[in-house]
Amino acid sequence: MSDPGEKFREFQGIIARLRSPEGGCPWDRQQTHQSLRPFLLQECYEVLEALDNNDYKELRAELGDLLLQIMLHSQIAGERGDFDIGDVVRAVSEKIVHRHPHVFGEKKVTGAAEVERHWESLKQDEGKRTLLGGIPRNLPALAESCEIQQRVAQVGFDWEKPEDILDKMAEEIRELKEAQSPDNREEEWGDLLFVMVNIARRQGIDPESALRKANGKFRMRFGWMEEACREKGLTFSGLSFGEKNQLWDEAKTATGR
Repeated sequence: MSDPGEKFREFQGIIARLRSPEGGCPWDRQQTHQSLRPFLLQECYEVLEALDNNDYKELRAELGDLLLQIMLHSQIAGERGDFDIGDVVRAVSEKIVHRHPHVFGEKKVTGAAEVERHWESLKQDEGKRTLLGGIPRNLPALAESCEIQQRVAQVGFDWEKPEDILDKMAEEIRELKEAQSPDNREEEWGDLLFVMVNIARRQGIDPESALRKANGKFRMRFGWMEEACREKGLTFSGLSFGEKNQLWDEAKTATGR
């Protein structure tokens, strides 16, 4: 395998050349932190899709695209005199060493659960004064909910028994049924989703990933139904409700999922 340090320095030079006022790329030169925001988000989701598909060849490519975004942001910051990629790497190295005293120091831990408890304590020592303060507010809502509940569970603020959560879910469903106004229905629907995220978290399920998979499964089945209609010279919207349901059952059998 090639030397990663050498390849990293080579890549850094490529990015610098792209941004160079002389001989660089006009498009890359005009980019800013703000203009690159949508590309950064897109690359994150493409990495997740490769992980969901267990496609490691694609994962390698998508991680490279994500690294490109990190390097571009670091190059722009360096040109402004704010920081450079060396500062980024040094800061994250220092953070990781500080948050793993059981690896780089003398502290002893009994397992992963204790590591998680100490992790939040160490973050607060670094200046993050509130338990939930470091959670980005622009995370996807399901991911934000999962992170919130994971953090408060680490300090003991959680239901003690799984059946307690199911009782809470039944309560939220009842309140959703009883809601009268649009605002109240939205609020109760949000409360129900929040409880469902807790159930997923306890079962080791990433709700964001689970919903992406459910979306993908539905798209595949619906696409099969559309193709079946085209082959028979039918229009899907023209089928009766019963015919659509029958076709849906056929799609589930045909797609094997």
